[in-house]
Amino acid sequence: MPRSRKPPATLTHFNAAGEAHMVDVAAKGPSHRVAVAGGCIRMQEATLQRILAGTHAKGDVLGIARIAGIMAAKRTAELVPLCHPLALTHVSIDFAPDTNGSCVRAVARVETDGRTGVEMEALTAVQIALLTIYDMCKAVDRGMVMDDIGLLEKHGGKSGHWRRGA
Repeated sequence: MPRSRKPPATLTHFNAAGEAHMVDVAAKGPSHRVAVAGGCIRMQEATLQRILAGTHAKGDVLGIARIAGIMAAKRTAELVPLCHPLALTHVSIDFAPDTNGSCVRAVARVETDGRTGVEMEALTAVQIALLTIYDMCKAVDRGMVMDDIGLLEKHGGKSGHWRRGA
């Protein structure tokens, strides 16, 4: 018996002629939307210790990275060409240093009440927060690597709830 296959998803940022366009969300109803994204930056143990001890010459690395991530979420539509500008209702960035893995994990949570999701805003927030850590620490550790960046969870809208790995 043949297995039923789900048809491939369509790429919504292209019209029938194959041209890029901003998706029309006017017909969608507004709903509360949440996206959570995460990623990490791996570094030398000494670099992580400076961050944790607060002895880095440039100051509060994680505090500044948090502000950078929040600012980035608010400006996502300026950075990603086909994103809609959104009125965000909440942005948070949390950091979890891992001394065993010599890394800092960042998790961004972004919320809005609107017609389109906030996945891009959460992903942008994480990437810019991690990039800010790199920028602030590159003088002592140019070998830092950002990885495992991705969407962890989303709620709201027509597609409902989605969780990575579920």
